[in-house]
Amino acid sequence: MTHQSSEPATRGQCGHAHDHRTLAATQFDRAMLVGVTLNAAFVAVELAAGFLGNSLALVADAGHNAGDVLGLLLAWGAAWLARRPPTTRFTWGFRRATIHAALVNAVLLLVACGVILWEAWHRLAAPAPVASWTMITVAAVGVAINTLTALLFLRGQRDANVRGAFLHMAADAAVSAGVVAAGFAILLTGLTWIDPITSALIALVIVVGTWDLFRESLDLSLDAVPRGIDPAAVAADLSAIEGVTDVRDLRIWGTSTSEASLTTHLVVPDAAQHPATLTAARRLLHDKFHIDHTTIEIDAAE
Repeated sequence: MTHQSSEPATRGQCGHAHDHRTLAATQFDRAMLVGVTLNAAFVAVELAAGFLGNSLALVADAGHNAGDVLGLLLAWGAAWLARRPPTTRFTWGFRRATIHAALVNAVLLLVACGVILWEAWHRLAAPAPVASWTMITVAAVGVAINTLTALLFLRGQRDANVRGAFLHMAADAAVSAGVVAAGFAILLTGLTWIDPITSALIALVIVVGTWDLFRESLDLSLDAVPRGIDPAAVAADLSAIEGVTDVRDLRIWGTSTSEASLTTHLVVPDAAQHPATLTAARRLLHDKFHIDHTTIEIDAAE
């Protein structure tokens, strides 16, 4: 005798809101609107100041911030899609859009880093005068804007989409602070090579901050087990449920950057225990591992 369980469609449709319980959809949308508007305006100002002040560090930081604006837009669009209900064609809905957005965002940032490093190398070979006060003033504004934007995403970081936005903005604040320090260093020493060195360091900071997000989003796009879930622990806990003698064909994968799905077969020889076993397995997976989307098949035979 076999019992199969799939979570109700209503739960699947509200899953995104569940995972954003520390950052409601309206708060997320408001944070994105403020973040995109402030950073887009700052990119335009910083880029103009970088060219007028002949500062590669400012241009590099502007390029990075432009990438972050695009990243915020991608994350925002993906989050909006993730809240759309499933259709007859897209029966899972559009939650995986968050995974693709995170991956594209990471790749764009890594490519931008390569461009920055290339330009820094050429600028080192031919240093140029830099308007230090322009560098300092504009970057200081960047520290304030990026810090404010990062704070908007401080909550709700169980979702890699939200966490990625927060980490990028926090890193931007630190990078802008580095540009301020470089401006003062040039002002005091007159050493113009500090500017391309700073831009190269900015690129390296971006690589370090982006690499983890890139690996996580790539893993999720390949249906790897989401971070924070140990398959061995899941199997052990399911095996410990009264009446379960074996756990077979355990599959766990990410349906979005904040949601996981699971399918498995549980061997329970006593047919009378099947309903209780199914209820216990569902509760265990929800409460301990935060897995809401499950399909569990109970097998009576060994």
